[in-house]
Amino acid sequence: MTEPFYTDKSRVRDAFDRAAHSYDGAAVLQREVSDRMGERLDYIRHAPQRILDAGSGTGYGAVGLRSRYPDAQVIELDLAPSMLRVSRDKQASAPRGGLLGRLFRRAEPWQLCADIERLPLAAGSVDMIWSNLAIQWVNTPDAVFAEFHRALRVDGLLMFSTLGPDTLNELNRAFAGVDRHTHVNRFIDMHDIGDALVRAGFATPVMDMEKIVLTYDDIKAVMHDLKAIGAHNVTHGRKTGLMGKTAWRDISARYDAMRRDGKLPATYEVVYGHAWKPAQRPSRKLDDGSQVIEFQPRPNLS
Repeated sequence: MTEPFYTDKSRVRDAFDRAAHSYDGAAVLQREVSDRMGERLDYIRHAPQRILDAGSGTGYGAVGLRSRYPDAQVIELDLAPSMLRVSRDKQASAPRGGLLGRLFRRAEPWQLCADIERLPLAAGSVDMIWSNLAIQWVNTPDAVFAEFHRALRVDGLLMFSTLGPDTLNELNRAFAGVDRHTHVNRFIDMHDIGDALVRAGFATPVMDMEKIVLTYDDIKAVMHDLKAIGAHNVTHGRKTGLMGKTAWRDISARYDAMRRDGKLPATYEVVYGHAWKPAQRPSRKLDDGSQVIEFQPRPNLS
């Protein structure tokens, strides 16, 4: 992969590894999206016995899954070993009488340090795959969806969230024209993700999108949070040296011009999707009356 906007997987792992201990303090978006994904499960009838949390980070989503499905085995999988270590430390230090303590005493937690594009799992070994804001770090969704499809049992559920191309558009506009390098990660369009689900063999895929705007006092706070969660620029076309003071001043001025009500916006285009693994691979020919992707507005979950 040589495209300048492709992510460098080794840098993705290193960035999240370094960010593990600062992650929880800055992962406001990740927790909010995880909670909204959990609300979507209220409308889906499924009783999984084994769940893979693909891109589990420091374990926030896994706690929710264990609470929702107390009899299920939840496997935490992440590319960064330090993320798994932080999750394990939180589990070990959970008060015996608290929710975490009760959940983790029911069954010993399972953790795997691995790439979601190469799952170390047998075919048909999990009933559900949950992946919160992890798929955006792969360059093409086909490989990861093929792996998810392989690992799921028949009638298994895939539920995921990822980021769309309008994410951090303000930061992207602020950096536009400063040089020929990439400065903001690029993300895949919702419709392309839906097409990839169909190619992988998933049935009745449902996709929706919403925009969540975080606000900051200045551009340094934006960049600090991105670094704290390991989400700073990891593209192949990134600039490797330090940026000059004049260029940084111009970037800051362009971003500051977007200030609203005294705050700088940072927009995230959040894409949600779920689909099922059918007994047989569905046809993709529309004239056969089959496999159509449903794109719907975000449901009212209040």
